[in-house]
Amino acid sequence: MAQPFEVITPQDKPIWLTLRQEASDVVASEPGLASLLHSTILSHDDLASALSYHMARKLADDTLRGMTVREMVQRYHKADSALVEAAEADLQAVYERDPAAKGYLQTFMFFKGFLSLQVYRIAHRLWQDGRFTMAHLLQSRVSELFQIDIHPAAKVGKGVLMDHGTGIVIGETAVVGDEVSMLHGVTLGGTGSEQGDRHPKIGRGVLLGAGAKVLGNIEIGEFAKIAAGSVVLKPVPAHCTAAGVPARLVNCQTCPDPARSMDQTLSDVIYDYVI
Repeated sequence: MAQPFEVITPQDKPIWLTLRQEASDVVASEPGLASLLHSTILSHDDLASALSYHMARKLADDTLRGMTVREMVQRYHKADSALVEAAEADLQAVYERDPAAKGYLQTFMFFKGFLSLQVYRIAHRLWQDGRFTMAHLLQSRVSELFQIDIHPAAKVGKGVLMDHGTGIVIGETAVVGDEVSMLHGVTLGGTGSEQGDRHPKIGRGVLLGAGAKVLGNIEIGEFAKIAAGSVVLKPVPAHCTAAGVPARLVNCQTCPDPARSMDQTLSDVIYDYVI
């Protein structure tokens, strides 16, 4: 049985301190970015404060004031520390799994998959509180800004990586477990106009390759792998790989942690079994 992901940090110290140090180093080498990094990171006392400011800065427009967004985010962060803990886990996930991420600073400032997840987490709390219109507004802004569409009612775990992110769609009744990795163009959707529970349930540690489409109220077992471009309409057992259109099980002895290794290769052995 696969073991939980090992927790590491770039310099073996808390994420917030490492993020501040990375920002300070960039200010020293790129003075033109000093104002941006001071206002977004270095002027704050903790990750929650920096994150609320950053989210407000990105989401604000003519109809949604930045201060309104920031105060709302701060209230939810204060009421539920798990939101900030999830943000730390998401930062860690990107650093561990994405070779393009040289530290936490790039991810925090510029990776739209990370920021979209943090906005989703606030929208999800709004949805739980019955503030459906505000939740949809945040969803809409993220879709406009980043081309990532996560319904605020969906349930998404922590330590999630959305690599590149463009074109990701997660439906209303979808569930995404902890430590999942998904690449651009992934769809967790329904198969028609049916009501109720109609979207996929993605287990812990699953890797969803670029352009994968998982449709319907089906379960993808933990540590499974969905190959790039596949269309999956039936359940996939834990630790198995599914590939193709329609998807087939091609290997049920996949690598133990595909979401962490980001290994999208397939076994040479293909079983003639359509799922």
